[in-house]
Amino acid sequence: MREYLLGNAAIARGILEAGAGVVTGYPGTPASEIVETLAPLAKKYNVHVEWSVNEKVALEVAIGASWAGTRTAAVMKHVGLNVAADPFMTLAYTGVRGGLVVITSDDPFCHSSQNEQDSRRYAQFACIPCMDPADPQEAKDMTLYAFELSEELELPVLLRPTTRVSHARADVEVGEIEENRAKPEFLKNPVRWVALPAHARPRHSVLLEKQAAIKTALEKSPWNQLVLRGELGVIASGISGLYAEEAIKQLDADISILHIGTFPPPDGLCSEFIRHVDKVIVIEELEPVLEEYVERVARVHNLDLNILGKRTGHIPREGELDSCIARNAIASMANLPLVESPSLGEAAAILPPRPPALCPGCGHRAAYYAIRKAFGKDAIFPSDIGCYTLAVDMGTIDTCLCMGASITLASGIRFSGEERDICCSIGDSTFLHTGLPGLLNAAYNRARITIAILDNSTTAMTGHQPHPGTGVTACGDKTKAVSIVSLAKALGADFVETVDPYDVNATIETFRRAKDYQGLSVVIAKQVCVINERRAGIKRKPFMVNENCTGCRECVEFGCPAIEFEEDSDSARINMLCTGCGVCAQICPYDAIEVVKDR
Repeated sequence: MREYLLGNAAIARGILEAGAGVVTGYPGTPASEIVETLAPLAKKYNVHVEWSVNEKVALEVAIGASWAGTRTAAVMKHVGLNVAADPFMTLAYTGVRGGLVVITSDDPFCHSSQNEQDSRRYAQFACIPCMDPADPQEAKDMTLYAFELSEELELPVLLRPTTRVSHARADVEVGEIEENRAKPEFLKNPVRWVALPAHARPRHSVLLEKQAAIKTALEKSPWNQLVLRGELGVIASGISGLYAEEAIKQLDADISILHIGTFPPPDGLCSEFIRHVDKVIVIEELEPVLEEYVERVARVHNLDLNILGKRTGHIPREGELDSCIARNAIASMANLPLVESPSLGEAAAILPPRPPALCPGCGHRAAYYAIRKAFGKDAIFPSDIGCYTLAVDMGTIDTCLCMGASITLASGIRFSGEERDICCSIGDSTFLHTGLPGLLNAAYNRARITIAILDNSTTAMTGHQPHPGTGVTACGDKTKAVSIVSLAKALGADFVETVDPYDVNATIETFRRAKDYQGLSVVIAKQVCVINERRAGIKRKPFMVNENCTGCRECVEFGCPAIEFEEDSDSARINMLCTGCGVCAQICPYDAIEVVKDR
């Protein structure tokens, strides 16, 4: 049976077909849809599906389930694996019982990420197998195989889809969903599960001894495909293999190709290929992981092999690849004509700029407006990962490093001797993800900073997933809603106040008092995400500009997409995007904005 599936939905299907009993994760594009696809099906197939507090927690929950004999998956984006790296590395020593697949979606070109790191490096680092799918069908099939391989080797397996695989749609051949699972039972074995140095040293030896078994298992994998033709060759991995195959067909060239879908690569196929060709180009996204492997094999099997790739400048080391890049790289190797890269041409010159922007009526915009008014332009504003980072043009975001870093960066700037006012911002989900230790550290070390927790009661940036502060689980069940106010106080903040950012003057005054407080101050700006409000059927009356408008542009500078200034007019106007938050009416100095009157 075939179904038309998103790549992430295909991975979710593979998890179900494998009979997994526990699935954990933290939302992050391009991986979010995997858990979102599974959550509505959790009860039907008796699977525990959760949005965990962060990726480290997600992996540790998955590890516990695996050690009890249950097949599990931990889902995250590539930077999330940094958060989970601590348990991830030691897990390779202890190993698993029930199959455990770590699914980490890489994001070449940083479509929605702060870096382009290559997760294959983590698999290399941990000495575990990695699967690199080229399309949704491979993503589903590799997921199913990864569970089997994990149990065969008693090791975690990394599945590494990239954005174009996760978010592509294709017809996918699906199988039966496995519901019969062995009864879980945790078997006590301290020598294996307790990572004391005395236990870890021999477990490291066990891991190294398994490397030959990993290579043997992957050697005959159907995702490693060899086609020998001429003495020019292409070795490509993942989706790059599809680009290469398409390019070779377009060039109608007698070029050999080796498509790699697993890491470590298959020694037998690679050595056979390298002995056959005299020049090869290695095509892969991001890091030269495969290229470095080819160089090592060539030193043994074909010392004179001419290897092209990232090191020679034929393939870029950053950003996404596409069929045109692959075609020109192969054509350059074969001394064939190049083609121009497609571009928007004239359209690019006339299309209006589309800078990142917060939604019309977003409470974050009002909160940042109040922060700017209270702290002034000279203050320092560390920020974090989330929707609120889109307010970078408002002059209240000076740093953005990684999840939870706003508070710790603010502390470091203060402890450096900086005397200017510091107000850092962090979202509610991010605060619960990794902001808690930062607040505790700031309180413990007496950092004189202000922390603005922008609470919109959801994880909005990645698709409005719930978190522990919402009182709802991933599967929609009601649960305890954690109080951010109580957490802030318990972690040591003495000044903790909650404001409604739609009440502009009260919010400004609260931030002014927080600024003047000689210690750690926390202001929670709480306003439900305007998109979730709309979905819940909550609608406010829109606003309009009246005849009092003088064209001062104060409202336009606020930055709401619902407010425009017509160049052929001396007044502002409010368009159909207005959500009725009323903030513009409060900041207008001439009472020129009012609620639309009923007709």
